[in-house]
Amino acid sequence: MEMFIQTLVAGILIGGVYALIGIGMTLIMGVMRIINLAHGQLMMVAMYITFVLYQFLNIDPYFALLVAPPALFLIGAAIQRYLLNPLIKIESIIPENQVLMTVGIGIVLTETIRFMFSSDYKSVKTSYSTATFNIGAISWNVPMVVAFILAVVLTASLFFFLLKTDVGKSVRATAQNKDAAMIMGINAEWITQLTYGLGAAMAAAGGTLLLPIYYLFPDVGGPFTLKAFIITILGGLGSAVGAIMGGLVLGVAESLGATYISMALKDAIGMVIFLLVLVFLPGGLKQLTKV
Repeated sequence: MEMFIQTLVAGILIGGVYALIGIGMTLIMGVMRIINLAHGQLMMVAMYITFVLYQFLNIDPYFALLVAPPALFLIGAAIQRYLLNPLIKIESIIPENQVLMTVGIGIVLTETIRFMFSSDYKSVKTSYSTATFNIGAISWNVPMVVAFILAVVLTASLFFFLLKTDVGKSVRATAQNKDAAMIMGINAEWITQLTYGLGAAMAAAGGTLLLPIYYLFPDVGGPFTLKAFIITILGGLGSAVGAIMGGLVLGVAESLGATYISMALKDAIGMVIFLLVLVFLPGGLKQLTKV
């Protein structure tokens, strides 16, 4: 029983960070109606920014939250404005051209980072990277607890922005009905740029929080793009609350799978869940919760 609880705790902690990353893709999906297949690569760039800040300026990874997400917000907004937005205005026989563009963006980001840093595995070793504390018989990893708490704070801040501010309400209106939002005077093009930037910033925050406990190499973005996609489908397309639930479910499922099945099959657990959701719950978890 203790092993099960320990595994469950580990899954919830990592699931909180997964949810943060998944919310970023969900935001972009809700407003732009595309799956951002460069999502993990944007997260990877933020991880390298955090690594450089720690390696050369000795800035703690958690303080890098003040640098990496804002930097990725600007990069994301620029990508949307100069690379994705022009495609919206062009009639094409391939309606998925924006998705194809995100694939190209992901490849360019990966190869640029590979050219700059090589393909070597890197990591950030801080004084607390392996620190733990016990509550009863359950061991808690300090970096994961801190990452989970910060992920909760950032997620709550995002919800406050979306629910309580005029700009946030404009984002929600654009996601619900873009044409109606434009009729009401909302600058949908600017909102779309803002949303892509916010999605990139959420992914960046997740990457920064993971770096003290995760390895880093140029191709790390690919698996996290897949995780974010699974979370988006699992939670229900466009549902931020669903993305939180999807992230937690994926984190717990991976943790249980690694403990009771095989560590090597941990990532395959997510794919199995993905297929089961598509077959039995195509509307995602929001189909059950109505959120």
